[in-house]
Amino acid sequence: MSSSVSSKTRYWVLALAAIVLDQWSKWAVLSSFQYRERVNVIPSFFDLTLVYNPGAAFSFLADQGGWQKYFFLVLAVAVSAYLVRAILRDEFAALGKIGAAMIIGGASGNVIDRLIHGHVVDFLLFYWQNWFYPAFNIADSFICVGAVLAVLDNIVHRKDGKKT
Repeated sequence: MSSSVSSKTRYWVLALAAIVLDQWSKWAVLSSFQYRERVNVIPSFFDLTLVYNPGAAFSFLADQGGWQKYFFLVLAVAVSAYLVRAILRDEFAALGKIGAAMIIGGASGNVIDRLIHGHVVDFLLFYWQNWFYPAFNIADSFICVGAVLAVLDNIVHRKDGKKT
C-alpha cells in the first residue's frame, strides 16, 4: 500500500496545491474587499468582487435556512473519500486521477470555507452587457475542470479499455 500511496504523490500534491491556491486567493480577497465591492479588471467582461454563497453552485439552496451547509459538507467529504479510494485502487486512468485530485482539492477548499465562515467565499465575476455568470472561486474552477477531465477519462477508458 505504501508504494501505491507514494506512486500517487503527484495527485495528492495537485489536490494540496488546489487547496492552497484557493485559500490564498480567498484570503487575499477577504483582506482587500468589502462585501459586494467590485473592482473592474477587464471592462464589460470581468470583475473581482466579494460575495458569499451559503448554497451550492449558482447559489442552489442558498435560501434554505442553514441545513444546506451541513448537507454540502457531508456531500463534499463523501465524494472526496470516494475519489481518494478510487485513486488508491487505480480505478481511473491518469487523466481521471488528475480530475479526481482536482475535485478533491476544490471540494476541500470549499469545505474549509463552510467550516470557517459558514458559507463559501466567491469573487470571480464574468459578465457581458446584462448577462452575468454567477460569481465563483478557484475551488469551483478546480472542481469543474476536474469533472471534465474525469468524464473525458471515462469516455476514453470505455473506448479502449486501458488505463494509462
